[in-house]
Amino acid sequence: MKLQSQIDALESLSALDSEIKDLQEQLSREREALDKKRQALQELDAKLVRDRQSVEDMEKMRNELMLELRQMSNQIEKSREKLARCRTEREANAAQREVEELRKLYRDREIEIERVNGLADQARQGIESTTADRDKISSELGETEGETTSRLGEVQSSASSKETSRKDIVARIQPALYRRYELVRKRRGTALAFTTDGTCSECHMRLPPMLYQQLRRNEEFGQCPSCNRILYFRIDVPPGEASQSEEGPSTGP
Repeated sequence: MKLQSQIDALESLSALDSEIKDLQEQLSREREALDKKRQALQELDAKLVRDRQSVEDMEKMRNELMLELRQMSNQIEKSREKLARCRTEREANAAQREVEELRKLYRDREIEIERVNGLADQARQGIESTTADRDKISSELGETEGETTSRLGEVQSSASSKETSRKDIVARIQPALYRRYELVRKRRGTALAFTTDGTCSECHMRLPPMLYQQLRRNEEFGQCPSCNRILYFRIDVPPGEASQSEEGPSTGP
């Protein structure tokens, strides 16, 4: 195969690979953004379940403490009646201690109920905040998920179409050259470079004079000593001449 035909094929392949890479990156970004919102929604749903269960447990604890409080109130009343019936100082002192101990336990339960109520109120406020966040993300997903999914399908279809075109281009490239191209592309992101003036177009490093002269003969590809990309020589056509070439020769006034 002529070198120029291989250059043309590699240029087409390199341009197509760049387009495919852009599409794949777009797919990755879109999917990542969508997955993040879905994940955030799942996490908020799970948090709401935990927080609601926590409030339920605290309400149960509060009810149990309230029951204990009523029982203690009855015990205190009975102890007071017992104190009133005491006939000796010893009996009175014992009954008084019992009343004081019950009052202390009663106050401890009141403090515990206040603490549980405070925690339950905080949890309810947290549930309200979490619910607002959850509803916001759910609304955003509802508005954009369908559109994003459709766009992902279009981008995926475009990428698949370009992959098919890529196979056609690869078929025009010598197998050994293609293997070399793929090896460099996987390492460097891009595999093809050219020179017009002795400088690599990709890494911008100066080429050895002997290598540059070899490339100018357009007999074979070279390899950049700095970035290892496949190198070829491209004639540097000034913009004005390129425009005239595309428009055709001037016919004069």
